[in-house]
Amino acid sequence: MELTKTDKKPGGARSMTEGAPWKHILKFSLPVLAGSLLQQLYNTVDTIIVGKYSGEDSLSAVGTTASLAFFFLAVAIGFSSGNGVVVAQHYGAGSEKKVRANASVGILFLLGLGVICALVGMLTARPAYTYLLNVDKSIVDLTVKYFRWYCIGLVFQFGYNIFSAILRAVGDSAATLYFLLISSVLNIGLDLLFVAHFKMGVTGAAIATDISQAASFTAAYAYMTKKYPMFRFKLSDFRWDSQMIKATIRIGFPISLQLMIVSFGLTFIQRAVNEFGKVMTASATVGQRIEMYLNLPATAFQTTLATYTGQNIGAGKPERVKKGVKQALMIALSFTLFISAMVTIFSGSIVTLFSLSDQAAEYCLLHLRAIALVNIVLTMYVPVFGVFQGSNHSAFPMIVATVALGTRVLVTYLFRYSDIFGHTIIWWNGIFGFGMGFIVTWIYYLSGKWQNNAAIK
Repeated sequence: MELTKTDKKPGGARSMTEGAPWKHILKFSLPVLAGSLLQQLYNTVDTIIVGKYSGEDSLSAVGTTASLAFFFLAVAIGFSSGNGVVVAQHYGAGSEKKVRANASVGILFLLGLGVICALVGMLTARPAYTYLLNVDKSIVDLTVKYFRWYCIGLVFQFGYNIFSAILRAVGDSAATLYFLLISSVLNIGLDLLFVAHFKMGVTGAAIATDISQAASFTAAYAYMTKKYPMFRFKLSDFRWDSQMIKATIRIGFPISLQLMIVSFGLTFIQRAVNEFGKVMTASATVGQRIEMYLNLPATAFQTTLATYTGQNIGAGKPERVKKGVKQALMIALSFTLFISAMVTIFSGSIVTLFSLSDQAAEYCLLHLRAIALVNIVLTMYVPVFGVFQGSNHSAFPMIVATVALGTRVLVTYLFRYSDIFGHTIIWWNGIFGFGMGFIVTWIYYLSGKWQNNAAIK
């Protein structure tokens, strides 16, 4: 079924190729932003519950798994986003047949990756946390236990990400908010049951996460197949197609690699954190949780611009992309400035929620006030990554991520014992890394090279 560029698109959703860009961008990004906010809220509540009912050691154990957990999330987000861009481009071009075919291949591919990553995570947990991350011996067993249980739910995480990417590709970003609401409420309730009531510690926290991910996976699939007839697949539709897989990998691998580089860099920074002892690890756990709130506008508008760019490239309207970038950045910066102000004003109250020791609380307070300033720089360039991804230049964000994280790791290890920064480099390293990322991103964007070879392949 081939449609004209101005038609209502397959499945009843509307295209982002007509009308004022800012309206489409805001309408699309708000559910993405709200969903991400909801996800961070339940992660925060999870941390509070673990710290309150299981102690600072358990809090440190859960916190130190974040960088490796993000590594697997990078694989899920990257390849699902790659498939989403391919689907968005064909959706913008009006080809329901290609939308359906690429979506089914993407689901098969991501579920397979989820199983592989779950096995790898469980097998490598102990050597990774013992030798790579140099976790304090007193909490290494707790850390390994939590991470192995967490890995069981990876297949659901991968499945949820591909369903969400497909829905976003056809312009339906609001649905993901409902799935995350289900997951969040369930996760918090199960945390209270397993950790607070049954005293299951880190094991209970991990099982609660697994069950909530399974729930969001189920809800996403049920919604997608019920609302969109073109996604009502039969078992025979899930066939391996090398050409379609290559299209997903061509766009998705650089996105995954970009996020893996972030994970790899954060792993080395986490190792530096761990060198300062359990108190700093506990403090950094809370600081990193709050930093995720500050990152929300940047990542939400990156996701939005990837779909917006993909649809407009598919529709043969690259001139709309530049206009959309300017408007998206203004909106993203407004959100970031508001969140930064809230973190700065209420930093003391935030710290008291996590049952930290006095020394850890002191570290954390300084951490929060620093990142409230530093992460404004991040929002000034990360949304532009979506343009590169949606125009078949997804390798470039990987280069920027390498430069930014490399800079952060370098300055962390250079200054962690210096008189200039000392342990405070743990939270100030971002000003160096994000500054470099900003410079490299804007040089490339303003050069216009991202417009080359932007057609559907």
